[in-house]
Amino acid sequence: MFSNNGFIILLTLLIALMASITPMPLSVDAFRPDWVLIVLVYWCLALPNKVNIITAWVMGFILDVLLGSVLGVHACAMALSVYIVVVNFQKIRNFSVWQQALIIGVLSAQYHLVVFWLQRFLSDVVFLPNYLYPVLTTIVLWPWVFLLLRRVRRHFRIK
Repeated sequence: MFSNNGFIILLTLLIALMASITPMPLSVDAFRPDWVLIVLVYWCLALPNKVNIITAWVMGFILDVLLGSVLGVHACAMALSVYIVVVNFQKIRNFSVWQQALIIGVLSAQYHLVVFWLQRFLSDVVFLPNYLYPVLTTIVLWPWVFLLLRRVRRHFRIK
């Protein structure tokens, strides 16, 4: 993954990490999309032999460090979501972008519920409905992120 092609993949993942920690106004912060998950899912669908569960675990671990959460919470949830994608990537690839957006929404909801469940297990967290607001923005952003990353992949001839 660390050839020239791997550098571009790594760069997109780092941009997703930066987008995940960029400060936002409180009124829209609850709607922050799952940037890392979206980018990981794209690369898992496009190149499942280069981006896999280990990549997801590492990115989730880095996200845990950046967000200051308990180490392993986001890593576990991210790895589980990417595992589902890797196992079903041939089926998901054949869906239209809008159908993929719905699948990404289900994956995002699963990701947030696993994070909540693990945080609830480790501390006193109360579930609020706004905990799932990022699912909506993730669904809406998937087609545009998909098209952007596909253009990047084709421009740099990443295979």
